[in-house]
Amino acid sequence: MITIIDYGAGNVKSVQNMLKKIGIESISTHSIKEIENATKLILPGVGAFDYGMKNLASTGIIETLNKKVIQEKTPILGICLGAQMLGRKSEEGVEKGLGWIDMDVKIFNLDDSSLKVPHMNWSNTTPHKKSKLFDDMFEDPRFYFVHSYFMSPNNPEDVLCTVDYGGDFVAAVEKDNIYGVQFHPEKSHKFGMKLLENFYNI
Repeated sequence: MITIIDYGAGNVKSVQNMLKKIGIESISTHSIKEIENATKLILPGVGAFDYGMKNLASTGIIETLNKKVIQEKTPILGICLGAQMLGRKSEEGVEKGLGWIDMDVKIFNLDDSSLKVPHMNWSNTTPHKKSKLFDDMFEDPRFYFVHSYFMSPNNPEDVLCTVDYGGDFVAAVEKDNIYGVQFHPEKSHKFGMKLLENFYNI
């Protein structure tokens, strides 16, 4: 069972549908009790950083999430905005992030005028370390991206993989039980299905 955090700023249904397609049961909730009982967590997200953090705060579950993730070491996967919110702050707004990973979120500043922002495309990833999230992954893993901001971890050891888009940017992070992917595994066909299956099996 995977518990998807529903805070009104994520494409919960798309994630649930993909999990269902690969035979993984899930619930979506912002109930403190259900989150306390979770064995795996997914934090999805679309939209602006401040909007996401304000919505998450309004549910009253941040303290519970801190306990689950930091103290109890429950595995959590942040997706797109949900991944960015794992960090300290974003150039997109003024709200503080969850601060679970020492990273900031920055806007693309591309020298190549032929490259558009948002970065909206399928892109190949380059791994930077071995991870259970990519166990037995298909060759040349590529995922679907839609974003104007990117994660910038201060510790290189937290970088899981990168993508070349006018220069390398961080596409996924991993620190202990905390995982974040800038791309959308729920829209990435067999590559995304495999990644979600791997997360479930962590």
